[in-house]
Amino acid sequence: MKQDLLPTLIMVLVQFEFAGMNIFSKIAMDSGMNPYVHVAYRQTFAFIFLAPLAYFMERGIRPPMTLPVLFQVFCCSIFGLTMNQITYFLGLKHSTPTIACALSNLLPAITFVLAVIFKQEHAKMRTLGGQAKVVGTVLGVGGAMLLSLYHGPVVPIGESGIQLRAAANNATSNEVGGRGNNLIGPFLVIVSALTWAIWFIIQAKMGNKYPAPYSSTALMSGMATIQCIVFGLIMEPHLHEWSLYPGIRALASVYAGVACSGIGVCMMSWCIDRKGPLFVSVFSPLLLVIVAALSWAFLREKLYLGTVLGSVLIVMGLYGVLWGKTKEVEPKTRQYQQQQQHEQEILQLEGTKQHQDMENPVTINYN
Repeated sequence: MKQDLLPTLIMVLVQFEFAGMNIFSKIAMDSGMNPYVHVAYRQTFAFIFLAPLAYFMERGIRPPMTLPVLFQVFCCSIFGLTMNQITYFLGLKHSTPTIACALSNLLPAITFVLAVIFKQEHAKMRTLGGQAKVVGTVLGVGGAMLLSLYHGPVVPIGESGIQLRAAANNATSNEVGGRGNNLIGPFLVIVSALTWAIWFIIQAKMGNKYPAPYSSTALMSGMATIQCIVFGLIMEPHLHEWSLYPGIRALASVYAGVACSGIGVCMMSWCIDRKGPLFVSVFSPLLLVIVAALSWAFLREKLYLGTVLGSVLIVMGLYGVLWGKTKEVEPKTRQYQQQQQHEQEILQLEGTKQHQDMENPVTINYN
């Protein structure tokens, strides 16, 4: 019972970790921190945390690095870390944490579309699972368009009496981020989900050739650190803008790098090993709920009808894609279980036969 409960508790904790990242990062950027600078610091702290972890955990079992694998790691660092995080945090700066988290749930739908394009997966429109994935993708895209283009009236849930001191001076900025720039922010977050989906496609191929997840992640983080620092210096060459003062900037950067890119990724990897990627994916909407509650409580973010309706459609689309994927995996799982059971029956029969032969030895008459 405890073994089944532990992965669930860990994934709930992961959602709270990432929710905190969205809140702290939003406050830091509203205080004037450049998103490129924030991402560069995040990758730096993540690499400092992951490098020794990978060295000790996979020492002696790490396969040799080859040039093709190194190139795939480089591509993963470009799409999965550098472009993904730059576009996400730029989108977060120009929108709200709730909108950013809602649009991030488009990831399974976008991954499905790319997998079909690159022939890693088939649509299978004649099957129930294939139809569910297509309908889920359409719902997700429709929800994203509704969330991006329609605000509607404010949902009357009252105002929170709590507000973080660091966010108090940014109330106007949050209001602008919620109403203005209503296309730039969501568009960038969608681009972020697209780059993350491309990373999934590349990572699936690389994982088969280089089965050392901690080492490959640390190497990706190291490459991304260099890339993000270069991007940051190009976009923000004034060194005084790289200051981690006020303290919320240092907190947001260290927290995002260590708690999310470091500890959070390791926790998700542990859950994937024991429960599979589908188990991890179903917790994504929980992040949206937590972020919406924290944004309302600490940032006094107003919740609009369009955000609520769009988020509901996106979550429905997410579960549609995941349910369709489950339906397609079930026959393969059942076939594998039947094959395993058949092999066990054969081994039992062979063991029984050997036991009978030992009890009834054959006697040879030489007369």
